Amino acid sequence: MTSEHETGPSVLIVEDDDATRSALRRDLVARGFRVDDVRDGHGALLRWEARRPDVVLIDLGLPDMDGTRIIGRIRREATTPILVISARDGEATKVEALELGADDYITKPFGTAELHARLRAVLRRAGGAAADAGGRVAVGPLVLDALRHDVTVNGTRVDLTPREFEVLRVLLAHPGRLVTRGRLLRAVWGEAYRSEDHYVHVYVSQVRRKLAAADPAGALRRLIVTEPGVGYRVGGE
Repeated sequence: MTSEHETGPSVLIVEDDDATRSALRRDLVARGFRVDDVRDGHGALLRWEARRPDVVLIDLGLPDMDGTRIIGRIRREATTPILVISARDGEATKVEALELGADDYITKPFGTAELHARLRAVLRRAGGAAADAGGRVAVGPLVLDALRHDVTVNGTRVDLTPREFEVLRVLLAHPGRLVTRGRLLRAVWGEAYRSEDHYVHVYVSQVRRKLAAADPAGALRRLIVTEPGVGYRVGGE
């Protein structure tokens, strides 16, 4: 089940202990996250494919598979931040999870303050090399805030859908670099959509239209440059 909060980052909690999962859900919803939660690996993979959360919070000891399998699967397809929460405190286990692609590892039991700090850190890093210490990327009058899941132009909020936000976030995370259509598809929609090039064209067009409507002066007219037949590049103001 997903919370009704629609403004903050989305988090997928993968935890088989009902009490822990419920406590995490309540705490994160209260802090403005949009929360989805599952108790096993199969459910996690289904939710991951369907909803593409902004961050994954995952236990390793799941009833149907080891959490490291999910880490590997997600990391093959996307750069989504993954934060492990586990009672396993052995160094070899931590190293394995991190080498498979987890961004951070917290050993149970942990305090909520530590969890929030780690979540904020991995979300800031998700903004890419162009992000500041607060997870914000600024290009001319445009500011994308990865922590608040928010985009503004000249201080006015731009109403992007979650998919549109993610398309823009991925592009802004690679300033000046070519992002192929295939890479954008895998990062935002997943491996199953690798042949659906039209998704990228439609969503990039929608993002451009909404940014243009918020920017009558035209400062962002050349923000997203099309490289014909290949992909897109964030050009600049």
